Amino acid sequence: MSITVEAVHRKVQYTSSGSLGPYSFSFKVLAATDIKVSVGSTVKTVTTHYTTTYNSDGTGSITFTSGNAPAADALVTIESDQAIARTTDYSTGGDF
Repeated sequence: MSITVEAVHRKVQYTSSGSLGPYSFSFKVLAATDIKVSVGSTVKTVTTHYTTTYNSDGTGSITFTSGNAPAADALVTIESDQAIARTTDYSTGGDF
């Protein structure tokens, strides 16, 4: 018996009002490098273009740094940038 686990791409999108933020995300991450932030099709860099704030449950928000606010009506995308892969294959009734 095998169980297939599908990879789910986690992301949230906002239409910017021209503000620095914050723009929140409800999926869990462990570090700032676990998310990718884009404005339109341009990928932004953490600490240069935005900073991150995390809640105790791993969710959080990003806030753009001074001078890097997205233009009004720009599409802001925050997405998980964690590799989703299983490195171990367990068989039914097998040893751990």
